[in-house]
Amino acid sequence: MMLQRFAYSEFANPLFGDRVAMAWADPRAPMSRLIGDEVLAIEQEGAARAREFCAGRAAAHAAMEQLGHAPRPVLLGDGQGPVWPPGLTGSISHSSRDSLAVVSDDPEILALGLKIGPATALESSSWPEICTIREMHWLASLGPSQRGHFAMLMKCIKEAVYKAQFQITGTAITYHDTEVNIDLNTNFFEGAVLADLPFRGARKSFVGRFALLSDYFVAGVEWRD
Repeated sequence: MMLQRFAYSEFANPLFGDRVAMAWADPRAPMSRLIGDEVLAIEQEGAARAREFCAGRAAAHAAMEQLGHAPRPVLLGDGQGPVWPPGLTGSISHSSRDSLAVVSDDPEILALGLKIGPATALESSSWPEICTIREMHWLASLGPSQRGHFAMLMKCIKEAVYKAQFQITGTAITYHDTEVNIDLNTNFFEGAVLADLPFRGARKSFVGRFALLSDYFVAGVEWRD
């Protein structure tokens, strides 16, 4: 599979630390070669889902190589989330034209969360499903033309947070189980998980960054102890 010429390793730097690599693959391309038991995950899948899975794994393998590691299988675990090889953590996200993966071998990073989502306005009827009351007040403080887009950004961030916390807790949460503060001037966000979850000594708070890539939001979370 051809990897995009865009230097995603450079794009990752504003979103993640030095020991986090990012790579891209095309989910519309012919299926790439999988490693070992990765092939079991697509045996019952249709062509479109299989291509998406293969592209995500191709991006993950490429990110491993950027860190100096030989590519290793990324299998499926409970909840269909990726299971990273020992010594590595990461996250994978897809759009219709992009499969992005981030991988780290930094032992201080407990989990990574990555989400790519359309930078379009979210329907106002969906805002209460995504946002807590405090977050709804923040949206109300914005200009009317901005609220829908930043509600979508909030959704994107919370889904990145979900992916990271799931690697630590193994627990499914709702949008209202997290609360986020977004700084539009610095592209940083911070927040905490409100639900009582088994964090096993890890902090319930998180920090991350977001960016606008063409017509997509990209949100990234590094969960550290």
